[in-house]
Amino acid sequence: MATAVATPLERMFGRIAGITQMTSTSQLGNTNVTMQFDLDRSADAAGRDVQAAINAARGQLPANLPTNPTWRKTNPADSDFMNLAVTSATATTAQLYDAAESIVAQKLLQIPGMGQVNIGGSSRPGVRAEVNPLLLSKLGIGLDQVRAALNAANADVPKGALADDRRMALLNSNDQLFLARQYAQLIVAYRNGAPVRLSDVATVVDSQENIRNAGYVNGNPGVTLDLFRQPQANIIEVADHVRAVLPMLEASIPPSMQLRVTEDSTRMIRASVTDVEVTLVISVLLVVLVVFFFLRSIWATSIPTLVVPLSLVGTFGVMYLAGYSIDNLSLMALTISTGFVVDDAIVVI
Repeated sequence: MATAVATPLERMFGRIAGITQMTSTSQLGNTNVTMQFDLDRSADAAGRDVQAAINAARGQLPANLPTNPTWRKTNPADSDFMNLAVTSATATTAQLYDAAESIVAQKLLQIPGMGQVNIGGSSRPGVRAEVNPLLLSKLGIGLDQVRAALNAANADVPKGALADDRRMALLNSNDQLFLARQYAQLIVAYRNGAPVRLSDVATVVDSQENIRNAGYVNGNPGVTLDLFRQPQANIIEVADHVRAVLPMLEASIPPSMQLRVTEDSTRMIRASVTDVEVTLVISVLLVVLVVFFFLRSIWATSIPTLVVPLSLVGTFGVMYLAGYSIDNLSLMALTISTGFVVDDAIVVI
């Protein structure tokens, strides 16, 4: 993966303007390349350049890649803001993964501001053939013959056409196999005039691609979806969009499966913002009361009473024009600066 996949991609990515740092991590069957761009570079424009580089590198990548490389606009330092879980009392984890990947994740990625959806707890459905090497040795059959028989039997290729001088009929037939019982009847080889089927030399079972991947939700098998937002996307708006489409997503998956939110970090963010807002209001009221209590002057008390709201309104106006939003950091800064404004007003008085 490092030499055949990561290296050609890095060569093409290195030609993109505005990249400040690029790192890659390769492991068995997977390569992840992370690119960091200049802060003034548009994320949408950078995404188009990345897709163009992937297309240019496709001819240098191995021909047997299961899928083409994909890209996402995310900040690798960010943590997931919401976790969903797909559970069922009857469906297998492979079926849960298939529904989560082909239905739920596709719809979630269409939400504005959604950067990436990571699916865990299982893998795609797959048929596993556990071959008995002793039987293969006795029959004089090699593993390459078994592999070739499986590849040939599961090919979806054009069949041809029947034609005469007046008309032509195309032959369409799907030879793809999906169940273990269909694979079990495959003929691997002939010995002594009799066919040797896959079930004679192997145990064929319906399973999943990676059997070393499991997930549990409240002690029950399930598939989890970790949601990441795009850089500069409003996390509250993205979370609200996710909750708005949840009923539609649950109606799209089989009735035997349940989709629910297992963790939502925006609840803590909403509570923190509310607490800071309440603190800001209380601080303004306390300032007015303290000034009035010590100075015992309506005129002197009216000065901070008017100065503080006007300062906050003016600050909000400048923040709006500059494109800044309200968050915990900006609200805390406003709370602290309110004390500075009052101190200055008292000094002037």
